[in-house]
Amino acid sequence: MEREMRVRPGTPDDDNREYLPEKIKNSDIVVNENGNNSQPYPERLKEYREVLADGVEDIWYEYVPEGYDPSKKTPLVVSMHGGLMTGWGQAIYTSWTMVADRDNVIIVFPNAHSRRLWTLEATEEEIKANVNGPEELRMNYAKPDREDNHDIAFVLALIEKIKSKYNIDEERIFMQGMSNGSMFTTQFEKYYGNILAGGSGAGGSIVNLKLFYDKDWNVINKAGALPVWETKPEKNGLPPWCEYSEAITYKYSRLYWMKVNGCVTDPEISIIGEDNMAFYKGEKADMVYTDIKNRDHGNAFDEAVLVWDYLFSGYRRKADGTLVDMGSRIPRKGDAFNIAVADGCKKALFCNRKTEMKANAIKWQKLKYHGLNGGTKVRGEYICVPLSFLAEAFGAAFESSDHGRDVTLTWENGKTAQFAEGSIGCVLNNDMRSMYCEALYREGELCVSIEWFARFIMNKTVSVCNGVVYVTDHFAELGQFMADLIRDMLNDDPGIVPLD
Repeated sequence: MEREMRVRPGTPDDDNREYLPEKIKNSDIVVNENGNNSQPYPERLKEYREVLADGVEDIWYEYVPEGYDPSKKTPLVVSMHGGLMTGWGQAIYTSWTMVADRDNVIIVFPNAHSRRLWTLEATEEEIKANVNGPEELRMNYAKPDREDNHDIAFVLALIEKIKSKYNIDEERIFMQGMSNGSMFTTQFEKYYGNILAGGSGAGGSIVNLKLFYDKDWNVINKAGALPVWETKPEKNGLPPWCEYSEAITYKYSRLYWMKVNGCVTDPEISIIGEDNMAFYKGEKADMVYTDIKNRDHGNAFDEAVLVWDYLFSGYRRKADGTLVDMGSRIPRKGDAFNIAVADGCKKALFCNRKTEMKANAIKWQKLKYHGLNGGTKVRGEYICVPLSFLAEAFGAAFESSDHGRDVTLTWENGKTAQFAEGSIGCVLNNDMRSMYCEALYREGELCVSIEWFARFIMNKTVSVCNGVVYVTDHFAELGQFMADLIRDMLNDDPGIVPLD
């Protein structure tokens, strides 16, 4: 049975500019930095120190909810902190303890053993760049096996320790990480993901493609399919040693898990507020690809709840290794009503299904040129689509004349809208209204701004990013990585770019 989830008041430390001030520990201080928000130090968070691997002492933090019942199997989440942080830092900068309280989940927050940085595998290029970089940011590198990589050995031993200490549901062990911890989590998933029922990474995950693809760009994976949630904050950026651009790196990161998990169909899209989610159904396991609009590098405070509610809450890994989806707390479904179009694309997304319009979407500029001595100023830029498509999407009867240059739409409630080539005017219910730009006649179709039509006539939410328009019936802000994904979908192309 779920318990009530609550946020606790804390004392803001707005003058603090330290990365992870020690005075936060065991206090009610909260820090807010462009959306990276902390909670007061959880009272039930306990620190432990013990030798678990390689004869050296490690530190971790356990959060056991008040509702824990030793007689009942309990899920476990291992949450990995970002570079230069700590386990307790990961606890306060996420909402995992709130998930624990509401749904009776045990959360473990380990410390990286050396220099607050998780030990990772690396290419020769990475190692060279690392040696020449700032000393405080130099990564820890080693092979990703338990004999060579102490952090791997420690985390594997810690999971066994927690299983012996509490009544852990071995079918429901998950891992999540942020930044350097996300890179470690993805490395762990690649080699030891077969002991997990799901994994999640925020602000990191796959950043060096050559560790996950061979020279022929076939995926490298030792552990097999795994339900995965990947978050790419829109303003996340990449480490300076990454060989490829952010757009290419994130695209291939998405393609990696699509291939491993057998995701061969288009995802369903749901954008709720700033959270842009693409739900992939896989033949072996599902994947969720998330873009957070206008968010910088870090854990979004609600991300742990989203990961749990949409993915981790549903999955089990049976003793024979089989992955079973029992149904997550929130179903992985796209928005009930959505439209997405991209400039230059003839296909559109309508209620999470692709359909073909009768003419390509057109990017069109509203220009000012009078009084500029032959020059121009762009006063607006819009995506125009055929009215025949808008009529179908919004349930209107379509009537045209003059070879399609004059169009009238009529709805069942009697509302009418009439448009004509070259005119910025729309006659709406026998009244005149100006649109964002003039109606265009292309390929025998009269086209108007979908942004204006959806907002003004249909009272819908419209978000635009990089030449992609997303329309839905609730607050939603389209991010650049989701815009890239949607454009790939509409082009029937996974977006594979030949790499050297």
